[in-house]
Amino acid sequence: MTDMIYDAIIVGSGITGGWAAKELTEGGMKVLMIERGRPIAHMTDYTTEHKPIYEFPFRMMGDRRTIEKQYDVQRQCPLFDEASSHFFARDDENPYAVDDGSRFAWIRGHQLGGRSLTWGRQSYRMASLNFEENLIDGHGVDWPIRYPDLAPWYAHVEKFIGVAGEPIHNAMSPDGIYQPPFPMNVAEEDLRARFARHWPDRPVTMARTAMLTQAIGDSRQPCHYCGPCERGCSAGAYFSTQSSTLPAAQATGRLTVLTDSIVSRISVDEEKMRATGVTVVDAVTRQESRYSGRCVFLCASALESVRLLLLSATDRQPAGLANSSGMVGKFIMDHHFSDVAMTTVPAQSLGNFTGARSVPLHIPRFQNIGAQRKDYRRGYQLNAGAALTNWTRGMTMKGIGRDFKAELGKTPEWRLILIAQCEGLPSISNRVELDTKLRDKWGIPALRMNVRWTDNDLAMRKDAGDTCVEMMKTAGYSNVTRIPSDPAPGVAIHEMGGAVMGRDPKTSVLDAHNRCHDIPNLFVTDGAAMSSSSSANPSLTYMAMTARAATFAVREWKAGRL
Repeated sequence: MTDMIYDAIIVGSGITGGWAAKELTEGGMKVLMIERGRPIAHMTDYTTEHKPIYEFPFRMMGDRRTIEKQYDVQRQCPLFDEASSHFFARDDENPYAVDDGSRFAWIRGHQLGGRSLTWGRQSYRMASLNFEENLIDGHGVDWPIRYPDLAPWYAHVEKFIGVAGEPIHNAMSPDGIYQPPFPMNVAEEDLRARFARHWPDRPVTMARTAMLTQAIGDSRQPCHYCGPCERGCSAGAYFSTQSSTLPAAQATGRLTVLTDSIVSRISVDEEKMRATGVTVVDAVTRQESRYSGRCVFLCASALESVRLLLLSATDRQPAGLANSSGMVGKFIMDHHFSDVAMTTVPAQSLGNFTGARSVPLHIPRFQNIGAQRKDYRRGYQLNAGAALTNWTRGMTMKGIGRDFKAELGKTPEWRLILIAQCEGLPSISNRVELDTKLRDKWGIPALRMNVRWTDNDLAMRKDAGDTCVEMMKTAGYSNVTRIPSDPAPGVAIHEMGGAVMGRDPKTSVLDAHNRCHDIPNLFVTDGAAMSSSSSANPSLTYMAMTARAATFAVREWKAGRL
């Protein structure tokens, strides 16, 4: 055990861990950040960033046997390939169990920076209604905060990370502080014009994305449209721990970073019911160490933070730390995607386009805002996009020889898609717990998932698919194809819940400042804290909650209450 007592210990170094480190160190605290995975240096360790396809042994497809053995779940992520696989956790080393009749795809990144290196970067504020619907319709636990509580923290985060977008004055997708948006291509401009003629209340805008169109300082340059963001970005054009929050925290001189260090337990003074530190297993040597801190921030990702609470059970709390309510592991949520509506348009009719912009179009939620449907609660947002087909489509086509080459050389066409991202309704029956037998590579108990789509989710997804097809056809596209979707929970990589915020310690785990009701110096600020999922991509909300909670912790520390 080290003699050093840190002012704060952060478990995890991803999107929320990086923000906690920045805010706590800038507030004057000496901070220890602990990451279970290996170190990743900005720029230096983006080893495949601009590597061409022909330099990969398997031409980006990867070694099938290795992938099936080591990454059978991770390969379900659309961004997983031979160039990015090293930023995904190995499934064979990090197993989990799934109950009969349940499905779950847990996509993870175990390295410094976590999934901030591979995230999709869409950055939306939750709407006022999203914070109120649990109370209105009785599903889930009432949020202890409302939109005005988080609004200044959304702005604080947006200014620092840089979000490209445009104001649209829509209540279900509140405007923020933006750099100029990325441009639409000609097919997308045409789609926006068609939709505007039929649905002026469903604005089509470029996705609000944490990618720069203007430089921030000398270290972060605008996106140069190279395309494969998931390989790392030496330009710092997209927000990651490495490009943004970690340098800010390190500049204070008050941050210590441990990598290859797996937190296996939170230490607690049971008399005072306060966290006192953590136990760490060295990922290489398996040797145990202990570190002490005046407060602990769990930023390990939703399910890993829940797992750690369950692993830290005590004599007084045998069902898990901070679990007097019995709610740790409950209300697990994820977003889910509808069937895809796809159409094609000849390129000659619209014109050509070059570039590798990696963000879609966004249409805010328009269901159940006033009058309520009878078949489901809540709603969905739409994503759309258009891309020119090219020779790479031949990688999945049958053919060989002259005729095949001639087919690939034909004039390209625009392929347009429309898809819904649906809210997952909070349900107490959707839960995770420790498995009684399964262990990971380091002998630590693994999670067991019991998560299913609710009847509400299924009804919403059906309507969303119907709506996508109807909108495409009504807008005048003639050859609309419906591509079925049946995603497992977890596939959206927006897993959340498990340690939800609430007003009542009997029905929730965290208070309005992301503190555990039972352990007031233990904070959880990642997706586990979410009381509902809304239909908005959640990462901006995680970051805003973390900045708000960290600032509160600094205030408590300065007042001598930590």
